[in-house]
Amino acid sequence: MGVEEIGPRTVGGKLMYNRAVRIDEPRSMLFVSGHEARDDDGNIAHRGDMAGQMRLALRRLGETVSEAGMTMADVVQIRVVTTDLATCKARYGVLMDELAARQCRPASLLAEVSALSDPDMLIEIEAVAVR
Repeated sequence: MGVEEIGPRTVGGKLMYNRAVRIDEPRSMLFVSGHEARDDDGNIAHRGDMAGQMRLALRRLGETVSEAGMTMADVVQIRVVTTDLATCKARYGVLMDELAARQCRPASLLAEVSALSDPDMLIEIEAVAVR
């Protein structure tokens, strides 16, 4: 399988996002529902803490990807939705660092919505992985 990053955008030498990721001849594709910052009991964790919710949502996303037999390095697209765009952008370095630590270099979307499925959720992340 060939992976080609198209139009990478960097900030301070770190990948912010790729405008596109081309995949030639994938064997498997995984479409991952939105993940949020839920603790082991299913409750929203890190209330009011964007960075904490980013980290936990990505950890939960990684667990799902791993359960499907892939790694976060296989994630080629993420969609990040938040109820607080200004705070999300102010903490975006956390997201970039977490993705870099997992060798994840996706095309991405960041958007603000008026509400998520739980009023304590600040962020939700969905993904597409390809291997």
